[in-house]
Amino acid sequence: MTQDPTKYKESECDVLIVGAGPAGMMAARVLANYQRQQPDLKIRIIDKRSTKIFTGQADGLQSRTLECMQNLGIAQKILAESNELYTIALYNPDENGIIRRTDRIPDTMPGISRFHQCVLHQGRIERHLIDSTLETSNGRIKIERPIITEDMEIDESAVEDPDAYPITVTLRYLGEEESTPLQFGHKVENGLYRSVSMMDAEDEDAQYKLPEGAEPGMIEKVKCKYVIGCDGGHSWVRRKLGIEMVGEQTDYIWGVLDAIPHTNFPDIRSRCAIHSAESGSVMIIPREKDLVRFYVQLQERAIPGQRVDRSKYTPDVVLEAARKIMAPYTLDITNLEWFTAYHIGQRVAHIFGKDDRVFIAGDACHTHSPKAGQGMNASMMDTWNLCWKLGMVLTGRANRNLLSTYQTERQPFAQALIDFDHKFSRLFSGRPAKDVADEMGVNMEEFKSAFIKSGKFASGTAIDYNESVAVAKTGDPKLNKVKSKPELAKNIGVGTRLQSERVIRHAEGLVTEVQDLLVSNGAFRIFVFAGKANQPEQMARLNKFAEYLDSADSVVSRYTPAGRKRDFIFDVITIHSNSREEIEMQDFPAPALYPKWDYKKIYADCEDWHIGHPRAYEKYGIDPVKGCVVVVRPDGYVALVTDLESTKDLDAYFDGFMQAPKKAVGAQTEPDWTAKGLYKKTTEAAKADRASATAA
Repeated sequence: MTQDPTKYKESECDVLIVGAGPAGMMAARVLANYQRQQPDLKIRIIDKRSTKIFTGQADGLQSRTLECMQNLGIAQKILAESNELYTIALYNPDENGIIRRTDRIPDTMPGISRFHQCVLHQGRIERHLIDSTLETSNGRIKIERPIITEDMEIDESAVEDPDAYPITVTLRYLGEEESTPLQFGHKVENGLYRSVSMMDAEDEDAQYKLPEGAEPGMIEKVKCKYVIGCDGGHSWVRRKLGIEMVGEQTDYIWGVLDAIPHTNFPDIRSRCAIHSAESGSVMIIPREKDLVRFYVQLQERAIPGQRVDRSKYTPDVVLEAARKIMAPYTLDITNLEWFTAYHIGQRVAHIFGKDDRVFIAGDACHTHSPKAGQGMNASMMDTWNLCWKLGMVLTGRANRNLLSTYQTERQPFAQALIDFDHKFSRLFSGRPAKDVADEMGVNMEEFKSAFIKSGKFASGTAIDYNESVAVAKTGDPKLNKVKSKPELAKNIGVGTRLQSERVIRHAEGLVTEVQDLLVSNGAFRIFVFAGKANQPEQMARLNKFAEYLDSADSVVSRYTPAGRKRDFIFDVITIHSNSREEIEMQDFPAPALYPKWDYKKIYADCEDWHIGHPRAYEKYGIDPVKGCVVVVRPDGYVALVTDLESTKDLDAYFDGFMQAPKKAVGAQTEPDWTAKGLYKKTTEAAKADRASATAA
């Protein structure tokens, strides 16, 4: 039967992202970096829902997520709208059953990040990701709505061919009515719906329209190189692959309200964990625009194996439960913006894709309770991890073996998250122990200890990826033939994200966060901790290392495509431990460490007029005389620690997954501006001037 050409079309794309929630939008934003560099890449993101529908209920951004947002250039915009959280107040019943504040602890563990946890409506977070993706891709990557996936086939014979399009996905374009599910019986916006106040009508209507040339009912067959399923807890992509979620559900039911409170409760603008004697628990999270989110434990328990009828839990039911728990404090609300009810469950998939061609991310592969603030954060960090690798492969910079590390890095983290949430949610939902003999109750000291210990994990800064082709730790020959030398940087964990410390930009003395040098553009950073570069022995080591970088055999020369700048894939950044008076930028070997007129490549760990001495070397645990070399991946995680002499370690690490271009940039020749006579004359003259000034 011949297809109606007005109702059918065929197309190709390099990556099809299914689902435009936080995980999907992060995938699109990271891939936009590569699409910008290689405009012929075709990245598509589809969603079955119109933007009139709420795409999630998360609102907390953890420290590590904000660090990544900073590298994308949107953290400050998010922080300007958000409410930052500083304090957690713990309330427990006294001997008479009356709740009292028993402790206050910091919301974010001091020292783990310069960013504190903050809260902002998920719709606004998505908006910033959407805008940034549109800007980075020059408008080429935008959400296509409302479209549903109906079938997917994988040609197993072609999955290892890097140029093949082995996945065929059938799409169907929806009408407005079909893309807008019914609310569950209430006038107030519930968990399916985006709050109308967060988006103006003009923006909403413009977003809702079908793609140009499409009409409801149209069928499209898309040939894809890769597919990413970011389509939520009931993921169609996951079910199509036959991947099961393993885990269990508790019998706890919780209600959630977003509203402006009127209350005499003293800590209403702090994050609070409240355990009542008999009525359950409440978590309070203060939000932007004077809103407060209440997570309220409901007394009714779910029946094992049965779905919860959420229509029974009206805002009035949830509010009344909150009043009982918070008594004797009073609670009324106005401006009720949103509510939902949910059934706590923890599930995780044992694999995160198939053939390293189709991947699942976010709620599609792990689901858990929302109170630890992990859902949206873990989801975005999944695609943050996956898509720099996918971008490297799509642009011909890396072999497909790099893609397998998505599974080996993110699945163990997801399992650890489920285990953490399993314990945390039960401690939160349990009844407080009446005394030491009450084995059925929750010990409040244990709860406080768990809350504090969970701080680093919940912040996202504790992730430590296992050894793989992308992480060189012990030199396991089955995984990575390179052995890091962690003793050279005792406080930098290989496999963990690079902690940010302050350094001083040598050219003008600007105080700079090291993490701000990790701009998300697909480049690896080779940090050369140059130590005391003014000492002849150390400068000789630096010169030898620079000769390697400039040689035809270096990873920079072999893997950088011809026509690109030498920092396109490998951005070499030098941090020395001299003062700015002891050495000049021009003393460093050029062009490897000091490229022509580039003043953003050399930094100092030295005294500053405004912040004192940042002591970055000390905090990183690096010898301030001899230094070391630290390789950081495009996602900000440390891949390798070695010394200046071990250039073979760099070769072996990158040779494990990088793909040489058809024509490489080749060796760097010394340009006229670095003539050694001029170099030596200017630096010696400067030193003489300093000596004269000191003597005077």
